[in-house]
Amino acid sequence: MVRHGGVARKTRQKDEDQSQLSFESLADFPVVPIKDLRQEEPSAPAAAEEGAGGGERAGRKRPERRVTAEMLATRQREISVAEFFTKNRHLLGFDNPSRALLTTVKEAVDNALDACEEAGILPDIKVIITATNGGERFRVEVIDNGPGIVKAQIPKIFGKLLYGSKFHTLRQARGQQGIGISAAGMYGQLTTGTPMVIVSRIRQSLPASRFLLRIDTQHNRPEILEESLVDVAWDHGTSVALELEALYKKGPHSVDEYVELTAVANPHASFVYTPPEGETAAFERTSRALPPEAREMKPHPYGVELGMLLAVFQAARRGSVSAALQQNFSRVSAKVAAEICEKAGVGAHANPSRLTPQQAEAVYKAIREVKIMAPPSNSVAPIGEELVQAGLRRKFDADYYFSCTRPPAVYRGNPFVIEAGIAFGGSLPADSSAEIVRFANRVPLLYQKGACAITESACDVAWRNYGLQQPRGALPVGPIAVLVHMASAWVPFTSESKEAIAHYPEIMKEMRLALQECGRKLGMHISARRRQAEADRKRSYIEKYIPHIGIALREMLGLQEAQERTVNENLKTLLEKRPV
Repeated sequence: MVRHGGVARKTRQKDEDQSQLSFESLADFPVVPIKDLRQEEPSAPAAAEEGAGGGERAGRKRPERRVTAEMLATRQREISVAEFFTKNRHLLGFDNPSRALLTTVKEAVDNALDACEEAGILPDIKVIITATNGGERFRVEVIDNGPGIVKAQIPKIFGKLLYGSKFHTLRQARGQQGIGISAAGMYGQLTTGTPMVIVSRIRQSLPASRFLLRIDTQHNRPEILEESLVDVAWDHGTSVALELEALYKKGPHSVDEYVELTAVANPHASFVYTPPEGETAAFERTSRALPPEAREMKPHPYGVELGMLLAVFQAARRGSVSAALQQNFSRVSAKVAAEICEKAGVGAHANPSRLTPQQAEAVYKAIREVKIMAPPSNSVAPIGEELVQAGLRRKFDADYYFSCTRPPAVYRGNPFVIEAGIAFGGSLPADSSAEIVRFANRVPLLYQKGACAITESACDVAWRNYGLQQPRGALPVGPIAVLVHMASAWVPFTSESKEAIAHYPEIMKEMRLALQECGRKLGMHISARRRQAEADRKRSYIEKYIPHIGIALREMLGLQEAQERTVNENLKTLLEKRPV
């Protein structure tokens, strides 16, 4: 009642004020066209809302529009991938100065190793880091003896992101996306303004090509500042040099550790490492046998997604559904293709580009229902049990070494092999958690240990069953170091920085099985050692009483001293022969 009364009083006051206006005063008001008044009239819902809000909202003006759709449209533009990673360089491993230095060396060394192995050359790699500008900047140079790079390809390889030869092939390789080395050059350009210096030679009869490159981040394309031909002391190979703001440190997560672990996982390679501080370190190869060549494979049907299958069918303008399946996927024979088509209710000889989305989805579901052979394992090249143990001996001063290589397995249609190794005893600390060393395609993973499937798999193993102490949900405690290596045609990293492996159930299962196999070998050794220690304890206890037994026998039987000594020697011989 009070509310309605207040509204009535305000209405009467308004009418009285309006009645005092004269017709002459009305003539002074500007004339507004009726169509404009209609545009300014509020809509029915707005008017109802305004009326419900009372008189206080009645005098409130509608806020002016800040931008229009046309203005927004003028601001839209394409984002270059180089421009994106310039603002999000942490995704590539350039989130702090020390890690930036490590990532730069890692990307250059990975490319060098891949190039040498593809050409069938035993890698000889030099890594030189020099401090500049009072230690705030560092010049990184990596030189390899690979096949070199043809002149026309040098600017694109080093001056354009997402450009490479490995993204579209399914076989084991260290690099995958075509980002790494060009991203390192982009980071150096961003922090120091200096270009990359690339020198490459493809054969002895030709001079080397030298380029000074920058990256046009707005258009993701190389900028050639200088191009020339030079003479170099090597017959073939590539040198990459760039300068960046960074921080050099020793110990864990350092370039020193990376080079050492890379030598562990690549026993066929030789490294000469010159740090900014200290002496040059040489890591000689321990094997002169190159890894087996990883063969390129087609995608496996179990790893295909519906969108990819639709793209395959749309690209096959001619032929049949059966032929498209056989030509684009591995392990699909004519018999398997016919079985898939039969289960999907699609004609094996139908034109694949004319299939409806419903028919393509039926084929996709039928693939899951047909038993298809696992993909070939020759697309991966594991290290091998003997070389895993050799690498552990190179890294750790231990008493015992164990290793295991699992049979090939599959995740999402991609083949992979898990290898594990254990070093035990020696100078390893007995009162700390196990040191875990992680590798993916022979590349050490130094960051994001807690986010990696390798760490979680190692924590899931019941190490107590093998004679070790283990806190709940943690790594075992004792003089032990654990190595795990995943070799795959496509490693599922959690990010573009390639520092942690994703938690696929199939991968984690194989990791646990490999660690359990090594654990059983370790458990047998620990049990045997404990039995031997217990036998030695008992033997020493009995040996302590052998002289007393001889004295007692001499007194009881009246033996001479010579006879007593003979009895003691016989008892010792008998004790050594018989297990205690």
